[in-house]
Amino acid sequence: MTAGSVGENCVRVACLQVTAEREFEPNIEKLCRMISAAGEEGAKFVLTPENATMIEPVAAAALSKAKPESSHPALPILAEAASAAGVWLLIGSLSVKLSGGKLANRSILIDNKGAIIARYDKLHCFDVNLRDDEWYRESDTIKAGTKAVLAPSPWGKIGLTVCYDLRFPSLYRTLAQAGAHILTVPSAFTRTTGQAHWHTLLQARAIETGCFVIAPAQWGEHAEGRKTYGHSLIVDPWGAIIADGRDGEKLVSGTLDMDLVANSRRRIPSLHAEQSFTLVDLTTTAAPTQFTAEQR
Repeated sequence: MTAGSVGENCVRVACLQVTAEREFEPNIEKLCRMISAAGEEGAKFVLTPENATMIEPVAAAALSKAKPESSHPALPILAEAASAAGVWLLIGSLSVKLSGGKLANRSILIDNKGAIIARYDKLHCFDVNLRDDEWYRESDTIKAGTKAVLAPSPWGKIGLTVCYDLRFPSLYRTLAQAGAHILTVPSAFTRTTGQAHWHTLLQARAIETGCFVIAPAQWGEHAEGRKTYGHSLIVDPWGAIIADGRDGEKLVSGTLDMDLVANSRRRIPSLHAEQSFTLVDLTTTAAPTQFTAEQR
């Protein structure tokens, strides 16, 4: 196989690792340039990080700037960019204004004709206390989704997730048991949590499910001093890292050999081998049985 070529059951993918600003226009322009570049380099599936078109850390400003999906300025432009490049595109997430006043953190899958194939609203809001001076309350602005989503693609079924979902392994196992071959995790992981857990969690999700895991990530310092970790990752079903974006704004590319999904699951068929069980909580039972002298 020549350099840059892919096999019959392979697909070239590219993560767009970016440092999103707090206004739409510069982010949209950057993403369009990178989508075009990824297509020119042979990618057929291109993925952006979470909040790819705006990171606005101030809650009131985020609510004010967000738009409904029907009038979101990024959506038609990015769909056209995907069509022009001839690629499938996952918009990792957009902040979409909902009728109730909050936002959806919505991932949108677009085909190479510019048509929307699937939407997924992030299930788990990032409400954490990392340190006294670093805490997040995503639920102040975001309404959590209620549905897991499995989407079709030319290369297999894609399970859609976003960022903090990564810490809830049952979601990924459910998607894989329903037929997912690829799991997407567009993210804006904090530098603090990324340094501690990012690689381990993504490799674990791949190993547990026998899926490819693709995780395009934000990188750098954003408005109000927010810092994201970068290291966009592409992980194979055996847990091996195909590509790691480390630092900087860049394309992070790799080739998925889709035959590895079935191969990995044949080698360790744990996905459908779960045993039912009953939990016995010994911390709530009576005192241990005492044996008499005769019994001893």
